Amino acid sequence: MLTLGAFVALGPLTIDMYLPALPTITDDLQTTSATVQLTLTGTLLGLALGQLVIGPLSDALGRRRPLLVGTALHVLASALVLVAPTIAVLGVLRVLQGVGAAAGAVIALAVVRDLYTGRAAATLLSRLFLVIGAAPVLAPTLGGELLRFTSWRGVFAVLALYGLVLVFAVGATLKETLPPERRTSSGLRGTGRNYLGLLHDRVFVGLVLVAGLTMAGLFSYVSGSAFVYQGEFGLDEQQFGLLFGAGAFWLIAATQLNPLLLRRFQPQWLLAGALVVGLVAALVLLVLALTDTGGLVGVVVPVWVVLFASGLGLPNAPALALTRHGEAAGTAAALLGAVQFGVGALVAPLVGVLGNDALAMGVTMAGAFAAAIVVLAAVVRPWQLPDWESGD
Repeated sequence: MLTLGAFVALGPLTIDMYLPALPTITDDLQTTSATVQLTLTGTLLGLALGQLVIGPLSDALGRRRPLLVGTALHVLASALVLVAPTIAVLGVLRVLQGVGAAAGAVIALAVVRDLYTGRAAATLLSRLFLVIGAAPVLAPTLGGELLRFTSWRGVFAVLALYGLVLVFAVGATLKETLPPERRTSSGLRGTGRNYLGLLHDRVFVGLVLVAGLTMAGLFSYVSGSAFVYQGEFGLDEQQFGLLFGAGAFWLIAATQLNPLLLRRFQPQWLLAGALVVGLVAALVLLVLALTDTGGLVGVVVPVWVVLFASGLGLPNAPALALTRHGEAAGTAAALLGAVQFGVGALVAPLVGVLGNDALAMGVTMAGAFAAAIVVLAAVVRPWQLPDWESGD
């Protein structure tokens, strides 16, 4: 689990460690804030598309080899950022970083599904989503501290070194969890059939959309917070990193509370409750921003509630979805991750288009959680899902 957690962290660290430097990158590369935010979108697109390819490959080749190749690609792209001369080159390299980081994101979920089902899977996914949830919030704090000693390019040098350590970690600690007799090698056409089969499962598709929309609520904050905290409230890079990191407590609390709650409640109802709480908090943020009430505290408090709700929702939607398709865990995890990061890619520039302020964050958060509730009720229909036995 420590190894899987380290790989899962690679994606969020890649996405978020450079966030405190976004205004600086805007000046250094002589571009606009909206254009710089597109480099975040590029990373998310790379994560989404990479998972669609790597997931089926891991079902056919096993988990270790795709993980090694993907992480090596991430290391190469991160190193090349050190000499990226323009925002266009940086954008392309960010896409490649995302593709490489996708290996850890999708294969970690597939490994859990190889070994566990039911409540056990949901509990272990809560541990992984502790990393998925906390890393995006802690990464800007780390990035802000690194910027005390280096330029924004130095942040990518650290990412390259981290990826290199992970490459060696695969050989030392991660055993293959998909034996040859359980692998599926059906070629491009067979992969297409597998994806079509998943898309014909109404509940699976609904849960994937709910997971993606929940992630969208989180990425509304991730993409807009640097401009809100630094531009709207005048915080410097280090202050932004510390305040951004303080939100990690609420994500950590929720992901670690989730296994305890699973002993008493079914995951579909924990998911429903989390979405309602997230929507209410986002609406509070929206009202406070519209009325210019509360200042920085009026932004931070509802945002932290949104982070707590995300920490409860994010582990349960994938656990419910993956339990339905253990025979193609890599492909199912790939589709799940692609939708999550694909929706995030759409949200990142949306916050910028709406103004990169607290109001823009509130609008996108509220819209994401409201849409997730509609999909959960109309498509997933949690009252029709079977209950999990404690021994599953």
